[in-house]
Amino acid sequence: MQQFANTHSMRNEILNLMVQKGIEDDCYVEMLDYTMDLFESQGLGTDYYGYHNINHELEVTYFSLLASIQDKVKFTDKDVKYLYVAALFHDFDPQKNVDKPHEESVLKFISMDKKLSQLIETAKIDLEIIKILILRTTYPWSGQLKKNAEEQIKQCFENSDLTRNNLPYQEHIMEMGWYLSVVDRISGYALGDFSKAMEMAKMNAHALAWRPSLIVRSAVAYFEELLNKETDMARAILKILPKEMRKNFFDTVLAFMKLRQQEITIQADCSYENVKLVPTIEAMSTRKDPKFIETLYDIFLQLPKPLQFQKENFEKSIKDPETIINTLRLNNKKGEIIGFSKGGPLEKYQLREEIRDENYGLGNTIFLEPLALKMGYWGLKGGSEMRHMFIMQAHSMKYKFLTSFALRDVIRARVDKEQAEFVTLFDPERWDYYRIII
Repeated sequence: MQQFANTHSMRNEILNLMVQKGIEDDCYVEMLDYTMDLFESQGLGTDYYGYHNINHELEVTYFSLLASIQDKVKFTDKDVKYLYVAALFHDFDPQKNVDKPHEESVLKFISMDKKLSQLIETAKIDLEIIKILILRTTYPWSGQLKKNAEEQIKQCFENSDLTRNNLPYQEHIMEMGWYLSVVDRISGYALGDFSKAMEMAKMNAHALAWRPSLIVRSAVAYFEELLNKETDMARAILKILPKEMRKNFFDTVLAFMKLRQQEITIQADCSYENVKLVPTIEAMSTRKDPKFIETLYDIFLQLPKPLQFQKENFEKSIKDPETIINTLRLNNKKGEIIGFSKGGPLEKYQLREEIRDENYGLGNTIFLEPLALKMGYWGLKGGSEMRHMFIMQAHSMKYKFLTSFALRDVIRARVDKEQAEFVTLFDPERWDYYRIII
């Protein structure tokens, strides 16, 4: 899958498919480049740590062309052009305050952007049909979200000269939208191995402010819904994919299900007290052990990338006597390490530039890095026990304040309990920077 390694190579693959599908007019190539420029200029490029970035947009565009030969819905050459344009812009929400795009914001943008309107007009594409296809990608396609989308779709059908009073064509467009919605949900998982899929899941969880304990169970529910409720379309799309892509997708599904089984087993063991989680203060002699450092680093890498502090100097920070480190071990203080808490003087950290901490440089604040646990052990209270142990040690070292990052709702819950205060809020992630008095 090396051809999908970056946005430049993905662009080339899309261009190759466009030639095969007869989408060769300059206006379509301009749309592709304009999309890439827009995502980068709005901070939604490859550096944006959220699921709905430029990589996702290009993957869905590529996949919508690649899988268009499926036999569930027969597409005309014009249909494929509509799918291409809708896929390119289906998630572009530049004003997002959460990662999940609001379809209404997407429609507002594509309706008002002069450059895009000019390109669509040149391509002789009906904008109302593009809107319908994008609205049909609303997820989940159920409940109030579906009802709202259907009301807007009805209006779009009425606005278009091509669809007004043409029920068969309306039904065909809705089938095209169904196809695009399933492509939207399959593409990223077919274009890479399980490590890519897990990174996507972590990006999604981080950007949507999910607790880590939800990552695997949500992924399993996502795939089960896709394969059980969208069976016919999913099967038709997967059937015509290259063998390696089909294997990627099903390997990912099976891997997440296996992880979920492991999580349930761990939760059962803790519930029946077959295992105990033991927070442990580690001695400096242990912290110099290469195997100990390697074990912590492997757990550290399971964190979302924005929460990986001191990555370049990880070993040095472990050996630094000013660093506080606690581990979470199984059953006893010599047992297997399944998590750790780590932190040190605020001045030793390079935090996000938006943060203006009034205590920086005063030597009175300790920074607690985001807690790191192995997958499967989140939500079992081991993390909170490590955090309390860390605070006790910071108190003994005469620190007055502790700062860290946590989910917004978690911080809110600590306002009364610990007199926590927000220092800087971040959207769309809602992983905010806060302070408590020790």
